[in-house]
Amino acid sequence: MFSLIGRVWRLIATAIAFLTFGVGGVILQVVGMPLLYLLVRDRQRRQRVARRTVHLLFWAYVRFMALLGIFRFRIDGAAQLRRPGLLVVANHPTLLDVVFLLSLVPDATCIVRAGLAGNPFTRAAVQSAGYICNDSGVELVDACVKALQAGSSLIVFPEGTRSNPQQRQKWHRGAANVALRAKVALTPVWISCQPPSLRKGEPWWHIPQRQMRFHLKVLDDVPVAGESNHWISDFHAARGLTDQIRELLAGGVRTNAGA
Repeated sequence: MFSLIGRVWRLIATAIAFLTFGVGGVILQVVGMPLLYLLVRDRQRRQRVARRTVHLLFWAYVRFMALLGIFRFRIDGAAQLRRPGLLVVANHPTLLDVVFLLSLVPDATCIVRAGLAGNPFTRAAVQSAGYICNDSGVELVDACVKALQAGSSLIVFPEGTRSNPQQRQKWHRGAANVALRAKVALTPVWISCQPPSLRKGEPWWHIPQRQMRFHLKVLDDVPVAGESNHWISDFHAARGLTDQIRELLAGGVRTNAGA
């Protein structure tokens, strides 16, 4: 009986959380970002202010959802993500992964689907913060490198989309290529959600029987300096780095399963 009541409440709470996100996005679109354009004329400074604003709003949003009882969360190594100029790479099991990471990295840009730039709930934040759309083709890596060289952090999901539990996910080499070009270390973050929920193709109202528990673990940096000397070409260097990141994050999953 109590289990059923808890599940019904979490369904209601999840609806409240999604509604809050939508209303917040409209307020940003109609009031927040236009006001930012009026107050901050310099484009780069405006983007930094917008990214900080999204960071603080998502920090509050994560805790709001936890307060509603939708999930509990644990973060190991959060202080490591407050360093400037990070290239953060993570696995991507749920819809909330980017929300968690943006709430932890103060000045971060990220690669977003082109559709989000036209979505009324997300358009203002995407455009004002200077997030990078994934439809930019060959210019995508250049844009990512420039963001890192300007001092911002960058969040990348090498899987490209949320993990599909029914098939082995292909990991893309884009993050490794950016790391090699910008000569910055990769900072891996392992993300777990138990029981699994908010996965690719899964409606938000499919509430699990138990309360979700998120666990984010920041792993040691993976340096890339001199990587091209260890492989025959940049292609092999990028492939080797991508394989290394995939193994690290898979290792995190195995460690958690055995705990």
